[in-house]
Amino acid sequence: MHIEKNVFDNIVYTLLNDKEKSKDNIKARKDLQDMDIRQDLWPDENDDFRLGAFTIPKDKKVTFLTTLKNISMPDGYSSNISRCIHLESKRIFGLKSHDCHIIMEQLLPIAIRNVLPNQVVAVLVEFCSFFRHICLKNLSLMDLEKLQKRIVTTLCHLEMLFPPSFFTVMVHLTVHLVDEVIQGGPVHYRWMYFVERLLGHFKSLIGNKSQAERCIAEGHKIEEVLTLFSRYFEDIESRINRPKRVNDESNRNEVSEMSSMFPRQGKVVGGFITFPSTHLEKTQAHRYVLLNCASAKPFIE
Repeated sequence: MHIEKNVFDNIVYTLLNDKEKSKDNIKARKDLQDMDIRQDLWPDENDDFRLGAFTIPKDKKVTFLTTLKNISMPDGYSSNISRCIHLESKRIFGLKSHDCHIIMEQLLPIAIRNVLPNQVVAVLVEFCSFFRHICLKNLSLMDLEKLQKRIVTTLCHLEMLFPPSFFTVMVHLTVHLVDEVIQGGPVHYRWMYFVERLLGHFKSLIGNKSQAERCIAEGHKIEEVLTLFSRYFEDIESRINRPKRVNDESNRNEVSEMSSMFPRQGKVVGGFITFPSTHLEKTQAHRYVLLNCASAKPFIE
């Protein structure tokens, strides 16, 4: 979990050429010069150097960040990532470990497609794919053996693109993740996202920093007592009977001939637009409804 976050920080801040957190700086370029490799990235006499192929150009940084900022997620899938992206300063900040997990596995391969050269995109997509596959719930030994070979090849390709300073200890540890999965089982049984979320809740209970443990114990005890008492109050809204923040359940009390086939489930979020559909799109939509409608199954069979 923390390996993925640190690798994500290395990749994103290097792509954005962040002055504070980028692994591509003057020291890294001088290391290339001392090692006598990749002369095209050497600095000149004034310590100026050309940007590498892995750096997003200035005119495309806004496109990259806007793509991440405008992506909509299902409720509860992740936090509001758009709050951590500042378009004016072209920076990303304040991401939690789970946010990095979502971006690394799902969003980053999409956001970099039109802002980086194809050879860089191919390697980074392969790297993100490794993390996505290793976090699957069902894994076989044959798949893990293939993943081990893939990550070795991917790291070799990364070494051909990024400077040596990019390869910190955390990047090296990705080679051992497959062995860890073989010995410890699927990753989702061992990661700490929910534990960190619970610790963050306990931290919010601290009112007196000199008595932190006492504040947490008393706050947790009060929550348990209130939860117990709320089970006996039916007319008072509590965490037991409180409706969900996003209630998409269908209205079962509504009687209609069309309700069984097309129940009124969900609600409109934001505005909507209208557009004409082609004959092929109408045929595909009609076929999808017939194949996925429970009322039409007896006629299909």
